[in-house]
Amino acid sequence: MQYTERDAEMFRRTAAAIEAEIGKVIVGQRALIRQTLITLLAGGNALLEGVPGLAKTTLIRTLSDAVDCQFSRIQFTPDLMPADIIGTTIIAEDEQGQKEFRFQRGPIFSNLVLADEINRATPKTQSALLEAMQEHTVSVARTSYKLEEPFFVLATQNPLEMEGTYPLPEAQLDRFFFKINVPFPSPQELVEIAQRTTGTDQAKPQKVINGATLIQLQQMARSVPVATHVLSYAARIISATHPDSALAPEQVKRYVSYGSSPRGMQALILAGKIGALLDGRTNVAYRDLRDMATPTLRHRIILSFEGQAEGVNSESIVNSILESIKEEA
Repeated sequence: MQYTERDAEMFRRTAAAIEAEIGKVIVGQRALIRQTLITLLAGGNALLEGVPGLAKTTLIRTLSDAVDCQFSRIQFTPDLMPADIIGTTIIAEDEQGQKEFRFQRGPIFSNLVLADEINRATPKTQSALLEAMQEHTVSVARTSYKLEEPFFVLATQNPLEMEGTYPLPEAQLDRFFFKINVPFPSPQELVEIAQRTTGTDQAKPQKVINGATLIQLQQMARSVPVATHVLSYAARIISATHPDSALAPEQVKRYVSYGSSPRGMQALILAGKIGALLDGRTNVAYRDLRDMATPTLRHRIILSFEGQAEGVNSESIVNSILESIKEEA
């Protein structure tokens, strides 16, 4: 099913209303809010990276206020166990006093899940999120439990304090739709933050949509058509992230060990579709893919030892790819 310009305008207005409600609490950070919203509308998961105090946790709490869905927060610590996230089987008594095994659901059984400081937990606990993020199911013993839709994981991590942390493995990073860097606010924004948070009045976002409407918007995003030449452009961008590809620029061949998986292609196209809808269009343009390339690929490009030693970052790699891959006439 293809949607009309009127449907695209409804999509844009609804997204703008959510952004406006979040903006009542979060000062500035337009790109952060927009990219988080795109991830939610895509039905994906987001990884936010930034120093403490930049409102990463506040953002997802505010998002849960604007979207009428169940919210839960998991504080990751070194002693956290997988059962603390997905739940465990307990022995309980029924009304007749008979003993039975009963599954006690964990906090992962929510619509919006905040995984706070995810790199504080051990790999065993981090991996408990893998199935939930990819399949939207949880397996305990021999039983699989379906997570209620919509389902969205927003994980945060602090890049400064690396002692006692466990970097996320590449397989889990690849399951994040976007990796979003949280910048430090400007002096003007700091003034506004102080005015909003040190007074007696506290802004309270209003509910904009419910879970059913959110699912409808997610389905609408997937129905946006993409022309063959735009798909080809996206494929060449993804191929250029691999150092052994003929399309790879010199910077990729020198500093990159591994490039993006096909999930990167899927995320880039879906993000481009949402970007087009947010712009009021029902077709994906080249610029939509360029705008979404950095948050889509920055965590899917694995630097080589030489790249790390030279201080190269994945953003510069993505920029070199975008400069080298030409649009088709």
